[in-house]
Amino acid sequence: MRQERPKSDNRRPAAVHAGALLSFGLRRSFVIRPSVFLFLLSPLCTHAESPRPTLSPEQRTNGRHTLAAVEKLKPFTIACAARIESLLGRSICTATIVGEDGYVLIKASEVPELQKVRVKFSDGRNADLREVRRETRLDLVLAQAVGITGLRAVSFGGAHTLTLGQWLCSVADAGTETRIGIVSAKFRRIPGTGAALGIRMEEKAAKDGKGVRIVGIASESPAETAGLQEDDVLITIAGEKVAEFRRVHDIVNKRQPGEFIDIRYLRKDKEESCRVRLASRTKVLQNWEGEDFANGGISLRSDNFPEVLQHSIPLLPIDMGGPVATLEGRVVGINIARVDRVTTFALPVEAFWTEAQQWMHADRHPPKAVPAQ
Repeated sequence: MRQERPKSDNRRPAAVHAGALLSFGLRRSFVIRPSVFLFLLSPLCTHAESPRPTLSPEQRTNGRHTLAAVEKLKPFTIACAARIESLLGRSICTATIVGEDGYVLIKASEVPELQKVRVKFSDGRNADLREVRRETRLDLVLAQAVGITGLRAVSFGGAHTLTLGQWLCSVADAGTETRIGIVSAKFRRIPGTGAALGIRMEEKAAKDGKGVRIVGIASESPAETAGLQEDDVLITIAGEKVAEFRRVHDIVNKRQPGEFIDIRYLRKDKEESCRVRLASRTKVLQNWEGEDFANGGISLRSDNFPEVLQHSIPLLPIDMGGPVATLEGRVVGINIARVDRVTTFALPVEAFWTEAQQWMHADRHPPKAVPAQ
């Protein structure tokens, strides 16, 4: 026989046993009315809702105290750096001034065509650039600002005496401010992984033997920037006809990131063409889906260097090409690649300066013409 539950006593107020409140230090078992329970909790709730004190925006960023600490470093960084801009004034990268008569060193893969950029100095002067020497092995180009003299040239010192954890400083924001970081790894060679278009291709050869179909495009890749799309059929790469995906890889891999390559392709049976500026395979693979793990992007070329000085100064790709100095003012290298959020590669002085001086000397003193006999 089913038993009925006893009816509740409506005259008895709802209650909470104090056994549930042992955390408040109440050990006797007695009954507390809900209103008393809420009264006990109210001070705790009020405390939890009060906001935590935070630093002001000025203190959380490069505020006056931070800037005051690096003010003395500006003569070794900002004064010896210049900004490379497009003809429309967009910042592209940074340059290091190496000659009072207008000579600058720039990251070569960022400026494949010097006639399409200008240099702007910290004193407000700007000028066109004349290319003197391009060295792909170092990813450097030596150029001269046309008609500019009286610059403050950088004074280089040795880099190989640096130790892990030693403080360094560099220019940031395209040469307008100074930031600091530390030497974060040992000097070493960085091997190359090759250049890339940023495409996936159909591995099966076309039945008619004409071209290679694109089946995927990496986000923000050279291919996407140039306007290539899925289902486009590649016909020629750098003037050579292609019929299988391996040949496309071979042609692209022989080139350096930053180089241009001409492509002809079919889109809906219509033949079209484009010019693609290649990037390093490392850059393309790290950002295939547009994740931007580096928070600000990585350099177009971030590998294949004979030797690098690695540091943790927070910089962006547009800061590459600027000088790196110790806190004592000794300039020890030139930033050459932003690799990720906390890693930047610089070319140490020993890797390039002897050659660069020879380039400048040869340009200043060209051989005299010999009169015809």
